[in-house]
Amino acid sequence: MTGEAGGWVRRWLAPARPFEPPELPHRERRLMRAELWVVFSITLALSGLRSGLSLVQSLLRPEPLSKQHVALNAPAALNQYVDLALQLSSVIQLVGWGALGVYLLVRAGMTVADIGLDREQPGRDAARAVGLALLIGVPGLGLYLASRAAGVNLTVQPSTLTETWWRLPVLIASAVGNAWAEEVLLTGYLLSRLRRLGWSENRSAALSAFVRGCYHLYQGAGGAVGNLVMGAVFGRFWQRTGRLWPLVGAHALLDIVAFVGYALLAGRLSWLP
Repeated sequence: MTGEAGGWVRRWLAPARPFEPPELPHRERRLMRAELWVVFSITLALSGLRSGLSLVQSLLRPEPLSKQHVALNAPAALNQYVDLALQLSSVIQLVGWGALGVYLLVRAGMTVADIGLDREQPGRDAARAVGLALLIGVPGLGLYLASRAAGVNLTVQPSTLTETWWRLPVLIASAVGNAWAEEVLLTGYLLSRLRRLGWSENRSAALSAFVRGCYHLYQGAGGAVGNLVMGAVFGRFWQRTGRLWPLVGAHALLDIVAFVGYALLAGRLSWLP
């Protein structure tokens, strides 16, 4: 049984297709590389740089990382309606980031079906989303608790929003916005572009996972490593299936459970900060 499991893992980790560099004119190749730099310099790569600097700042503080707190959804204004507007503006930004990736791919001649955003397999996509969420979520929680106990991760508070009528809908919208932006840009868009540039599947998946890990460095080692592993699994899943909706759905489920669950249970469970 162990041998069969090992064989399945090796088949899954193996590239989904032979490496065949596409023929691209030199000018088109340069423009595509420039496009990647531009897109990520204003979206997730820039956020990754800021995340790394945030971790450096936390390490320079006298108190240990586990005693420091970082809130994923925090109040942005004293007035609740201004706060609501600012929270929604952040969600709109995330939706715009993902839409930019889709637009650029479609503008280049691809279709939404090419990256797995069509509506041909709703039931199967939903089942895969639930399975991926369980696969990533349970070990991810264990890694967070272990890294926090080891003193290499900050105490993460998924939400510190005050109890308002709009808190839960905004947390759900934030979860969906994050899932949409990250999966479209880091999986569908980036891996499609790197494939077109002739990168191998393994190298492309590694870069995508690395950027995802950097994007979460502000949480500490546990958050970075956990998201790097998640990125590697999600990247290989897309490369082998071509479906993006399951990744968006799984990511959204993970964040909804974390954001909403924390908002409802903080102060009621002793192990929640």
